[in-house]
This record gives sequence, C-alpha cells and structure tokens, in this order.
Amino acid sequence: MAKNMYQKREERRNKKLDNSENQEVFHKTNINWYPGHMAKAKRLMEEQKNIIDVVYEIVDARIPFSSKIKEKNNVLDKKPHILIMSKYDLCDESETKKWIKYYEAKDYKVVTLNLDTGNVDFTKLINLTNDIMAKRQQKRNEKGMFDKEIHAVIMGIPNVGKSTFINRFVGRTVANVGNKPGVTTKLTWLKTKSNILLLDTPGILWPRLDNDNVALNLATMSAIKEEILPIDQVAWHILTMLDTYYPHILSSRYKISKLTGDFITDYDTIGNIMGCKVSGGEIDYKRVSNNILNDMKNARIKGITFDRWSK
Repeated sequence: MAKNMYQKREERRNKKLDNSENQEVFHKTNINWYPGHMAKAKRLMEEQKNIIDVVYEIVDARIPFSSKIKEKNNVLDKKPHILIMSKYDLCDESETKKWIKYYEAKDYKVVTLNLDTGNVDFTKLINLTNDIMAKRQQKRNEKGMFDKEIHAVIMGIPNVGKSTFINRFVGRTVANVGNKPGVTTKLTWLKTKSNILLLDTPGILWPRLDNDNVALNLATMSAIKEEILPIDQVAWHILTMLDTYYPHILSSRYKISKLTGDFITDYDTIGNIMGCKVSGGEIDYKRVSNNILNDMKNARIKGITFDRWSK
C-alpha cells in the first residue's frame, strides 16, 4: 500500500533532513577551507610587501565582523589599513554603524560604499589614502621629486565586492564579477586615474572556521562554497536571523509572522506559499532552501546586518 502524506512527512521528520543531521556534525568538527590559490596569494603578497603602501580591506557591511580577515600575523598587518564596508545599501545601517565605531576605536579608517550604484563616490577613500601618504609625499617634494604613485593592495574574503570595487575605481571592466567565491585567482596590478595603483588579490579566508555563527554568516553571503555547509542549515540560519531581528522581513517575504522552531512545519508553510512542490503535492525542501539562499544572493532581502554588536 502506498504511503500516505502523513507517513512520508513523519519519515522526513525522523530523518531530520540535512539541517538537523549535519548540524550535530558541524558543531563537532571545525571546517577546513583553504584552496591552493589562497595559499599562493599569500606567498605572492609576501613578495610584494615592500612596495605596498596601504591596504584596502573590503568587508561586507551586512557581516562586518564575520567577513573581517582574522588570520593573525598577516604579511600586511603593519601596513596602514583602510576598512571599506561594501554593500552598504543592503545593510541595517543602525546596526552596522555600531561596528564602524568599533573599528574606528581600533584606529581603522572606515569608508562605506554602495558599489552597485552607477557613479560611486570614491572621494573619501582617495582623501584618506592621500592623508596616509602625506608625510612621505612631502619628503619627496622637499627633495624635488614628484609624488610617489601609491601602491594599494585590495584584500578581503571571497564575494565581498572586490571585483566590483576595482571596476568602479579603475573606471572600466578589468575584473570578473561573480556572486560566488573563487572568481579571482591571481595577483594583478591595475592603474587608476587617482595616482593609485591597485593590486587585485584572490579572496582570502583563514584556514579554519571554528566559530559556528561566523561560518553560517559567511555561507549566507556566499563567501564560502555552498557544498561546505548543508544548504538546509544555511537557509534555516537565514530564517532564524530574520525571525530574531527582522520579523517584518520574515513576514513580508515569507508570509510567516513567527517561526514555530520546527524545521518541517516551517518549511511546509514556506514551501506551500512558494509553490515548492513535487509530484504528489509534497514539499520540495531543497528547493525551498535554494529559494531562500537565492533571495540573499540576488539582494531581494535588504536592510539586514547579521553580525550583532554587544558590549
């Protein structure tokens, strides 16, 4: 006798899908993620360190802590840093501004940019860069020399907007853009119109992700490849964060005022609303997860910051 819908649903519940099964494994096992091109990039930057004047580190304004490079003893740690918060138009400004104050208190110069606009205003970034170089340029001028062309290296984890930043700053398409990690795989020097020479680098992620929330935030914003974490778990993380901090978005986007906390029940509700069904009327849970992740990738969900500031 064919199994009825209730029996099939209970079997799925008992199996707990990838979300619950893999969550236990995830909590017990640190994630290792360090492709060869990242290690190679570090070696190449080591070779360039003597000619680099300033570091432009780009972070995602929606996860300004999770997307900040955390590996210690970086070859460029002692260079002047300007922290660029990209995708600022997608963040929760009130929450992200708390992180701006946090980094400024640590002596970072911080610039916010909406990179997807047609004309990005780089005035503040250029002025800050010139301020950093002012003393060195003055010494050159006193010796009768012209201003030095400034060598700036662009760093950041995958998919924080480095390529978009470069194309806007240079004024033409010179870097490939993609909403997945691993688009840039080598170092390239690029000329700009502002006496600044840019060194493009691959996205660099620290070798081990041993913080659950950071790893999930990175996966949410496509900074690590989708196969690194179970897709159901990442999608559930998004729903949970919306439920906790942005219930109005959860309600408007997914027509749920409050999660029940039960994965199957909530996915059934969202799947019915989205029409994510297979033959026989069952909910296609993987399709639900894909739709939620695509909402993030395609910026259908805005005004969010998943890194929460707490004193």
